[in-house]
Amino acid sequence: MGRSILDAARELFVTHGYQHVSIRKIAERIEYSPAAIYGYFPSKDDIFFALAEEGFRLLFTTAGPAPDGMDPIEHLRRMFWHYYEFSKQHPEYFALMFLDRNVPQISRNWDRFGFVGEMKHDMVMRIQDAIDRGALPSGTSPIAVFRVLLAAIHGVATLRLCDRLASGEDGDALARATLEAAMKGLQAGALLNASLGPYPEDVRHDS
Repeated sequence: MGRSILDAARELFVTHGYQHVSIRKIAERIEYSPAAIYGYFPSKDDIFFALAEEGFRLLFTTAGPAPDGMDPIEHLRRMFWHYYEFSKQHPEYFALMFLDRNVPQISRNWDRFGFVGEMKHDMVMRIQDAIDRGALPSGTSPIAVFRVLLAAIHGVATLRLCDRLASGEDGDALARATLEAAMKGLQAGALLNASLGPYPEDVRHDS
């Protein structure tokens, strides 16, 4: 039954918006009583957090390690392209996790998502390795690289998912071009004198 609750809630949250879905609506969708749902999840927020955890595990566990000897820039390119692919393969999770502004803030319940911080830290360390190997200019902030590449690919993923692409525009081609432009700028030292302000603790690089 727990699976049925999560599947119904995910569909309703994405279709109607988190704030407009009640436990009663979820119960009606699966033809159970609200009391039965409370037996599995204490609140609607707990249902969201369970779905978000599933989504993050899908996002991170399907990426896979880099093949031995891969060019570090190609490795970074694949890392962030995987995020775009996630938005295509799991659009409901992507929309719920990253687009709905009314869902509970994950950052305020970070104890439930420790593995996400670990995976982000691992990505930042891979970026640092690319810097150490000379693929990106010495002195570049690995966290800034993480944020810039994430923003670049997230923007296109959102445009595609929200149906905001121009008529006939190829979302995949735009995503590749955007990621490549960001990558070239980083290789040229675009971040060396840039100040992007403080970064969230979950992606802070501790060397």
